[in-house]
Amino acid sequence: MQSQLEIRHIESDADLAASFPVMQELRPHLSDRAAYQAQVAQQREQGYRLLAAWRDGVIVGLAGYRLQDNLLYGRFVYVDDLVVSAALHRSGLGERLLQAARRQALALNCRHFVLDTGLHMALAQRFYFRQGLLAKGMHFVEPLIQETNT
Repeated sequence: MQSQLEIRHIESDADLAASFPVMQELRPHLSDRAAYQAQVAQQREQGYRLLAAWRDGVIVGLAGYRLQDNLLYGRFVYVDDLVVSAALHRSGLGERLLQAARRQALALNCRHFVLDTGLHMALAQRFYFRQGLLAKGMHFVEPLIQETNT
């Protein structure tokens, strides 16, 4: 019997806490569940939404996104985070999460669907090309405050 997969937004604190191990696979620098929950709460105030994929009641994938407007794209959805548990890579779950986020963008009348990925992530880049996303530029970053690991 095949297990059921459900994709829906995380709304409760308990579900957000349960998403931490999966998000940590994408963002290994996150080491504290409470700090993660506080950061997501802050991002929610800026419009961040977190879609989760549940299999048999366990979160196995996440897509975090936000609605934005700028002069380059007009109204668009920006995908901050897309992660699938390592055991489910190549299962089609990443595609399903990306499609769910894209449907949100369409429902919000967005002109574009945008995300970034690291230059070192060739497999992710190939995945995004297969999903119809095209490389349009490079993302430049300058750290302004030196982070300390305590």
